[in-house]
Amino acid sequence: MERTEASSVRLEPWSRSDLQLLRRANAPELMDHLGGPESEEQLTGRHGRYVALSADRTGRGRMFRIALPGEAEAVGTIGFWERTWKGQEVYETGWAVLAEFQGRGIASAATLAVAEQARAENKHRYLHAYPSVDNGASNGVCRKAGFQLIGACEIEYPPGHPMLTHDWRLDLHPER
Repeated sequence: MERTEASSVRLEPWSRSDLQLLRRANAPELMDHLGGPESEEQLTGRHGRYVALSADRTGRGRMFRIALPGEAEAVGTIGFWERTWKGQEVYETGWAVLAEFQGRGIASAATLAVAEQARAENKHRYLHAYPSVDNGASNGVCRKAGFQLIGACEIEYPPGHPMLTHDWRLDLHPER
């Protein structure tokens, strides 16, 4: 199977034209560990938040579509955003790679690239990811991208639905 190098993954800023990509990433097999597919209303709301976050230049975060050389359309989504975690301001990241592009190292390469984007903001020390404890692929992405497993925790996603996750943390500024 073809492997994807980190340098060949491009992160392109999320735009108003990316709603169809978000719909494609809303497939049942991609949303299995996130409470299932969202309604059209939920998707359009999330798309609006992604557009606003990508237009923001205050360091709150960014959303991106994942692009590959030779592919006409984006192959996934990734981003980072602020959250308060255990009394500390941190960044959180999350991603989705379309099913037909999985297993090629794309999510790991995109996670490394988004960590560089978060690091460049020079605002928060840590980038966290919270994949479901049952999501072996996403936990593997965290491991491959150099995140440290802090332990299991409970997160609400979607809001009102508790989910047992792993708390993975990447130190964006280890020299501090």
